[in-house]
Amino acid sequence: MSNLSLGRAEELDNLLKIAGVELIDFVNKADVERNQHLARALNSECGPHSCLVHPQSSSQHDLESSLESFLNIRDTGAGLEGLPKLIETILEYSVNTSAPGFLDKLYAAPLPPGILAELVLGVLNTNVHVYQVSPVLTLIEKHVARHLAHLFGLRGPRSGGISVQGGSASNMTSIVIARNTVFPETRTYGNSAVKGRLILFTSAHGHYSIEKAAQSLGFGSSSVITVPVDEDGRMLPEELSRMVAEAKSRGDFPFYVNATAGTTVLGSFDPFEEIANVARKHNLWLHIDGAWGGGFVFSNREQIRNRLQGTELADSIAINPHKMLGVPMTCSFLLGKDLEQFQRANTLKAGYLFHDETGSDNDIDKFESLLDDAHDHRSSEDDDLWASPYDLADLTLQCGRRGDALKLFLCWQYHGTKGYSEMVDNAYDVACYMSRLVKDNKHLTLLSREKDPSCLQVCFYFTPNGRFTYGLLDQEGIINPSEGLLNGTAEIRHYSRGSRSRARLGKLNSRMTASISKALIPRGFMIDFAPALEGQEDRGSFFRVVVNISTIQETASRLIGELVTIGTSLVREIEDQSNGLRRTRD
Repeated sequence: MSNLSLGRAEELDNLLKIAGVELIDFVNKADVERNQHLARALNSECGPHSCLVHPQSSSQHDLESSLESFLNIRDTGAGLEGLPKLIETILEYSVNTSAPGFLDKLYAAPLPPGILAELVLGVLNTNVHVYQVSPVLTLIEKHVARHLAHLFGLRGPRSGGISVQGGSASNMTSIVIARNTVFPETRTYGNSAVKGRLILFTSAHGHYSIEKAAQSLGFGSSSVITVPVDEDGRMLPEELSRMVAEAKSRGDFPFYVNATAGTTVLGSFDPFEEIANVARKHNLWLHIDGAWGGGFVFSNREQIRNRLQGTELADSIAINPHKMLGVPMTCSFLLGKDLEQFQRANTLKAGYLFHDETGSDNDIDKFESLLDDAHDHRSSEDDDLWASPYDLADLTLQCGRRGDALKLFLCWQYHGTKGYSEMVDNAYDVACYMSRLVKDNKHLTLLSREKDPSCLQVCFYFTPNGRFTYGLLDQEGIINPSEGLLNGTAEIRHYSRGSRSRARLGKLNSRMTASISKALIPRGFMIDFAPALEGQEDRGSFFRVVVNISTIQETASRLIGELVTIGTSLVREIEDQSNGLRRTRD
């Protein structure tokens, strides 16, 4: 319970002292474990279990039962005395994303300046919707977004960006801006203003948020057409061109194409220049979802930066600094070549919030009329007809807007562009190192045809001695005995009696992947797995390891060693069980 005899500053000081001890200890445990990786310490030297996550957290029901008293809301406040136990419990059963073995998602350890920014934002507790209540945060957001836009080659007089709630929000907002720009009448009359279906295109490996946005915005899932990809997961521009032409021939209205810089699973980069050519030909809005791979824009290496060649041709670009750049969740930006389009697409009269000099509706009408005239008649000499607003909510779908740009600003100022370049390049070096470890290991099969990954994901299968655990199907749909280790097991015999399909066999092979992934957690590693690629369903799920800017080579080596050890042991257990059953039957 708050002590009313204390001032807020004194109470905050007491709370931060208590919480600070717990938080520093939480991060320090991750640092200690990382140092053990550096020293190549054995698991037995790391204590009873890794700091990654408490073992009990793996079971939702067990954890909820264990924390029943903790989760109950009290009538009487815990006060200053009860705070340490509350914080300690939260941290004890949470995933420590700063742990070196957290290689599961497209985010990881937060950089300390970003954590400090979270505290500053909490104290300020303001809304970056109008300049009056957030003057410095507004300027920070405008300047940080403009610097980001420039890195991607968006250098026009009206280029810049806005912060949004996440990558999905960036993609949805870009669709709204595209629709309202290409078909201005939809602002007033909605999608029905266009006498035909509005069609969006995205890569077959693009993020699911495009389809979700289409559902939310009234287009429907069927309005999203997925474009095939090549063997490396890159969108095929010739297929995009063909599919756009087909949609037009049906009487539909294609207006938007989403390309991806760093797909979620394989980390692929679409060919932006070729896609931009198709977009220009058919008057499509080109959006690039760089939520993940957009962080490569900080690299100084031509080999890495070339993956982003053509981003300057985009109408809008999404980037999530909370992913590759180590900024605390959430911090996302939607960048654009022309912020006037952002404002025209999203502005509404809200006199209680957005004020001009006189505050009259008549002046607002004049301003909007000026925008209309500028849009219709602007020449290259008319750039001064539009001034970038300082009330940033006028550019977005949001009204309540947290000052998330501050987190990137402090991290960027603290480390500098050069520091970020070194971190991104080092992360890619570690990803390449891990990829080569996989390539050279006889028990693993790299998914990519190339030794070096496209982004920071390393995708591979566990294939003991080059064979899939339960085998693969030949062209006739029959299990090839030479491709599997466990052809004599009960699972395979049961499979052989049923309907033979790649998907059914893939479920068997996926068991091994899921089992290894689960067994890695107590050993300090959390990695994810993804479903088989199209046409390879019999292989089952594969591992997807996500390197981050804090990952070291020693962690990569340790992970590969642990994974192979666990996988080999699991194969031996299955073989022993199968042999035991066979002897029992005999």
